[in-house]
Amino acid sequence: MSSSLMAACVPVGFEKGNAKSRIGRCSILLNLECRSVYDYSRTGGAGKTRRGSLAALNLTSSGFSARTSTSKFALNGFSSLFWSSKHAFLSTHFQCNSSNRSGKVLATATHHANDVVSKEKSFIKERRVVVTGMGIVSPLGHEPNEFYGNLLEGVSGINEIEAFDCSQYSTRIAGEIKSFSTDGCVAPKLSQRLDRFMLFLLIAGKKALFDGGITDDVMGGLDKTRCGILIGSAMGGMRIFNDAIEALQISYKKMNPFCVPFSVTNMGSAILSIDLGWMGPNYSISTACATGNFCIVNAANHIIKGDADVMLCGGSDSAITPTGVGGFIACKALSRRNDDPTRASRPWDSDRDGFVMGEGAGVLLLEELEHAKKRGATIYAEFLGGSFTCDAHHMTEPHPEGKGVFLCIEKALAQSGVCRDDVNYINAHATSTQAGDLKELQALLRCFGQNSKLRINSSKSMTGHLLGAAGAVEAVATIQAIRTGWIHPNINLDNPDEGVDTKFLVGSKKEELDIKVALSNSFGFGGQNSSILFAPYK
Repeated sequence: MSSSLMAACVPVGFEKGNAKSRIGRCSILLNLECRSVYDYSRTGGAGKTRRGSLAALNLTSSGFSARTSTSKFALNGFSSLFWSSKHAFLSTHFQCNSSNRSGKVLATATHHANDVVSKEKSFIKERRVVVTGMGIVSPLGHEPNEFYGNLLEGVSGINEIEAFDCSQYSTRIAGEIKSFSTDGCVAPKLSQRLDRFMLFLLIAGKKALFDGGITDDVMGGLDKTRCGILIGSAMGGMRIFNDAIEALQISYKKMNPFCVPFSVTNMGSAILSIDLGWMGPNYSISTACATGNFCIVNAANHIIKGDADVMLCGGSDSAITPTGVGGFIACKALSRRNDDPTRASRPWDSDRDGFVMGEGAGVLLLEELEHAKKRGATIYAEFLGGSFTCDAHHMTEPHPEGKGVFLCIEKALAQSGVCRDDVNYINAHATSTQAGDLKELQALLRCFGQNSKLRINSSKSMTGHLLGAAGAVEAVATIQAIRTGWIHPNINLDNPDEGVDTKFLVGSKKEELDIKVALSNSFGFGGQNSSILFAPYK
């Protein structure tokens, strides 16, 4: 037996926690269809509801009810990815009307028949997630204010590669970090052994704690079983791995005994947790250049579900090595504008010829709202939600119709309870590649093209592409835009490509903007797509 219904979703305000949400949320009436097959509509967008929205369903004991649990160890560390190990909760699908009239959303949901109970619905108190600290290591500076100040002024961090002799390479430029200090963050002996991606991760992680006011006294008062770390990397320890290959040419006995643990992507989070004594969720996600966003969303989900109260999350990469640069050259992915490095990364420009590699790390300190308020933390922004999709099309090329990107954005909006018209700033993935820039922009305009006040920019025009760190570093830029009320320019956009509607793109100078909701995109090889949403905390 199955039943179905359709309901319009109109923006309303409601009490969320102890504060009223400033953003119009969608009051959702779901029609439940007891079917075993999930059918995506071919028109409009689709998305997964925010877990808070699912609270409207009075779940049975076989359903998911993490937020009402009082046990610190009630859930597995990976359950944010899979909901529940016992009962597969089928996805909830939102189809957003492309005209966005009155914020209408068409919703259908599928559940096992046993989970559909005709009882009076009750809302479960939602745990809100806020950003209370940021740490960064980048080609434009190692403090959030320095980094964002350079972005606002249109400063490029791209220059000639100095890490190795690349004189015979067709690409000899990158967003390379020329100097950084590990003082106060990493023990001197350890700093000599670790790969740069781990050093960047540890520095940015410690800086995020310091920026968030986690002093020794505050640290001593934290329940460390409810503090976790989720910082990923796309490329891992490439320098350590290269050194191991060179040693192997002589003898395996010459290899560094730490070459394996210092190369794997999860070890940075592990070493940081060992240093801090944090025993909550701790792992690494590697989804190519979407890694940073994947880590941020899953870290936030651990807080929302009740697994943790505090999470350090983000991404780190340092792949400016002979293997890294050579590999991307072989993919024909890199710019060859060696004679003019600062103008090489040029998203949406007709003369773009590939992306420019960068390196660095970005880490956010996320906290459950009441936890942050209780300790008197400064709140920079609120995390509203995010989503992931896969193009299922090609290893390196985006879907020709941008279907995966469009679906990802629509799902992020639905999951967050945000209507299209609320989004007025987008930090785009835009890497300066021929296909990627246009397909993303087309998807963005398909979603938000009716919003005349929308502004779009790409941080990569100045930082280069930081690979697995890109999403996290750009999350810092997005949060700084919310904090300062200023959005950075798009540099090197001299001759917009055919089909690029420049009325939505930020020009060559910074612009003042009162951000309602900000969207940040990150996409990766394999067709991995991610979109995350932040807003001012009120």
